Amino acid sequence: MTGRGIPTIDLRHWHYGDTEDRAGIAAVADEALRRAGFLLVTGHGVDPEVRAEIRDVAREFFRLPQTVKEPYAVRVGGRGWLGPGAEANGYAEGTETPPDLKESLSFAADEPTGDAAVDAEWFLPNTWPGEVPRLKVLVETYLGQMRELSDSLLELLGVALGEPESFFTRHTGHPTWGFNINWYPSRDRIGDPQPGQFRIGPHTDFGTVTVLDRQKGRGGLQVFTDEAGWEDAPFAPDAFTINIGDLMARWTDGRWRSGRHRVLPPPADAPAEELMSLVYFYECDPGTDVRGVDSHVHLRAQLDAISTD
Repeated sequence: MTGRGIPTIDLRHWHYGDTEDRAGIAAVADEALRRAGFLLVTGHGVDPEVRAEIRDVAREFFRLPQTVKEPYAVRVGGRGWLGPGAEANGYAEGTETPPDLKESLSFAADEPTGDAAVDAEWFLPNTWPGEVPRLKVLVETYLGQMRELSDSLLELLGVALGEPESFFTRHTGHPTWGFNINWYPSRDRIGDPQPGQFRIGPHTDFGTVTVLDRQKGRGGLQVFTDEAGWEDAPFAPDAFTINIGDLMARWTDGRWRSGRHRVLPPPADAPAEELMSLVYFYECDPGTDVRGVDSHVHLRAQLDAISTD
């Protein structure tokens, strides 16, 4: 157990353990998601070199002049570059914060379903910046690994809920997903934050499960629990940080909590610190009914809510 109520689960024991091992892991996941909505996972098999290369190539893009990046600019929910000030995640929970101190390269599901209306909203082609041609193959490799890992996590969560492994994955035959490469520039580059301004403001995620590959930093991730308030999230270099979102909390009728979190502003005592996170948001098939709510009506409303446009 690392952190207050946020455990680390080795997925090798889930995949290859005996019945008792698997039951124990499911019970640990259930308890963690009741308390904080977060866990860490190791033994996931995702190549660390791909993650490192994505960061290296994405950093080349983020450090380009703004005039070069501007043609790729999109609003929240689009496929392209989210520039400074494009998002304020605190808006989703009704908190009037200044815009988040980050830039993102944003990608999303792009394999058409054949339903023209659905495809026009949720399965459009991605935009790949020509200035960094290596990014496409790296990201697509990573996304394949994320899809496999996310379905594996949903199977674990099905069992943790006392249901069959397929309880959630029967709704991920052709799911939507989003992938953000979030760049958090240093204070040296962007200056002092405004009062109440964060790299990402306090919020809960909107969907089912989020897989986060992050870097440790002074201005890093914090998690909220009722017992302890805001605390630095536990970190292990090879672990993914996993949290569930609002749809999953609803799906479990509130048994599990949507993990509230924020990313601290760039620290004054480490003015050169810049961080980069790879954030994969896994959802479900469009039109999935989650206890009386259309999953993607909810997702669209929340994406619109955090846009500063």
